[in-house]
Amino acid sequence: MLAFAAQGYEPTEESSQDYDIRNHLQAMDKALDGLAEVTEVVATDSDGDNAARYMAFLKAVHSDAEIAQGAIRLILLRVAISSQLVDNLNASIHLRALLTDLFLLDEAFKR
Repeated sequence: MLAFAAQGYEPTEESSQDYDIRNHLQAMDKALDGLAEVTEVVATDSDGDNAARYMAFLKAVHSDAEIAQGAIRLILLRVAISSQLVDNLNASIHLRALLTDLFLLDEAFKR
């Protein structure tokens, strides 16, 4: 997405560039479906005795995923996707929060 955003692409109609970024965003949207449930399963499987202690954080992950998914879906509604639009998504604090949440979980649950 960073490379697409850096291109300064202003579509006048759908093109292969738009198609590529759209496919990427659709994959992200699909990956976010059920993410909250997956993180709870991973937390319980990794540290079942303490899972209840970090459920508040997992609720934040769920919220961040829901908001980031909403932003992605907003962009997917556009007929054509510009670099500026993707650049704004990249800068979104909601998407950044979700990525940080997932990096934190990944590190916390490494065995």
